[in-house]
Formats: sequence, structure tokens, C-alpha cells
Amino acid sequence: MSVFFQLAVTAALALAVVVGTIAYFRAVRTARPPVGVFNGRDIFMMMGFVLALPYVYLALPGAVLPVVLALVFAGGLSVGYQPLVANGRLRWALITALIASVLVTHLAFGETAPPYWVANSCVVGLVVVSATNLNVQGGMRLKNVAWFLLALAAYDAFFAWVVPLTQELADAVQGYPYAPAAGLRIGEDLGAVVGMGDLLAYALFTTTAYKAYGKPGLRTGIALVVLFGAAAPVAALHLIAAATGDAPGIIPAQVFFGPAAFVAYQVLRRRGPERRMADIVFRRDRDREQAPRQTPVRAEARPVA
Repeated sequence: MSVFFQLAVTAALALAVVVGTIAYFRAVRTARPPVGVFNGRDIFMMMGFVLALPYVYLALPGAVLPVVLALVFAGGLSVGYQPLVANGRLRWALITALIASVLVTHLAFGETAPPYWVANSCVVGLVVVSATNLNVQGGMRLKNVAWFLLALAAYDAFFAWVVPLTQELADAVQGYPYAPAAGLRIGEDLGAVVGMGDLLAYALFTTTAYKAYGKPGLRTGIALVVLFGAAAPVAALHLIAAATGDAPGIIPAQVFFGPAAFVAYQVLRRRGPERRMADIVFRRDRDREQAPRQTPVRAEARPVA
């Protein structure tokens, strides 16, 4: 029962975030920052940020960590959804309600109750959707994402199995709201959790693949998310437990997804150069261009009596 629960929840969360990200990508145009194009230096800086962030979290006192996470979530929501909710007061009112719902459900039901995890997962998912689109529409290419995910796979493996930094971070947020993860827990027996970083990886690859190569890229991304983002880590967890009699604490999903995404990029790139944002024309753009233009009607001059 546990394996099916974990597989269903993990796949549902990953696909929900991916579908939400694609829907946002098709409907909303974010303001592109004047940063030029992504290159190897940008990927190096991103990896430096990923490496430093857990140490920053662990250096904070326990009670301060959820406050910082709540502020990070609120900031990400404000920037990402400004194009959708232009009214600042309304946007912040909605954000405050979302952030407060996580705290209220945590205090009322506890960290293992479904209401808390539903509220927290909604906030985390919305942050991932906005962060992904800010990066993809800001110029990130599939090549950049593929190399970033390959490096992230090595990072996750090292800090899960050699230096237990990932486990320390998971322990640090225990008992506090605003976990940087989405999931669902039902009591002490059933639970499935997907890290925020993993959701961001799935959304980044699928959205950039869709931007670069259209529907073939989208189908490839969704297949990889289901097979290597959800099925492979869950299967590995239970196979190792069955073989050794002891379930491992953490199975880094990027160990499976990162290399698979890099191989998929190598296959997709044979289709030709990647599309840019300027090359993409959606249906609403065509409809706007094809809409008949109304010519102004000139009033006829009438003779003055």
C-alpha cells in the first residue's frame, strides 16, 4: 500500500506543477530582465547559490528558519504573479492569505495532518511555477538546464550519501511550518514528500523543452518526470529496503532524473536549434493578428441650410 501511495502522490504533485508551469508559460508574459543570454558562468553561479543555501538555512536558529522561508515564499509569489494580479494591495492580500493558511493548518492540525500538507504544497507549487517562468522566459535554454541538472545530480548524490547535508536540512525543518517541499501525510504510516528543488528541476526541464522544441519537447519532459522523477526513486527506495531489510533515509530523485534529462537533451537537439521566446507564436497571438481591423467611418459633410 505504501509504495502505491508514494508513487501516486509523487507523480500527481510533479505533473500538477509541470502542467501549471506550462499553463502559466502559455498565458502570461513576464518582463524579461536585461541580463542577456544564459551561459556557463550563469550555471556556475546558480550551482554556487544551490550549494550555499542549505548552509545558510542550517546556520539560522530553529525558530527563525520558518520565518525566513515564509518571507522567501512571499517574495517569490509577489514577483512571479505580478503580471496576473497587477493591483499590489490585492496581490499581497492573496499572498498573505496563502502564507497564513500554512501556519494556521500547522497550528490547528500538526505537521503530519493532510490539511497542512495541502496548504504547504499549494504555496510551494505556486512558487515553483513562478520561479520557473521567470528563468525560462528570462532567457534560460534547454542546454543550460540539462547541464545544470547533471551537476545537480552529482551534488544531490554527494550530500545525501557522503556528507549528510540533505538529511540535516530535513531534520532542521522538522516540527516547523513552511517546509521547502510538497507532499501528503496521513498519520504516521502513509507519507510522500517531494523536495522543492526536485519540483523546480522537473518544471525547468519540461518548460524549456517545450519552449525549445514544442510538443515533442513537452511529451519528452512529461515522460521523464513520470518515469525518472516519480517511478524510479520510489521503486529504488522499496527495492533497497526489500534487499537490505533497511529503508534508506533519502533517495535523491535527481540521481535518476538529471542524467536522463541530459540524455534527452542530446536527443532533442538533433531536431535543430532551440526556439527563442520571440520565435513562439501562440493561438491567441495569431487570433489577434488575424482579427479584422475596423476602419474609421468618416462623417459625411452635410450642406448647411
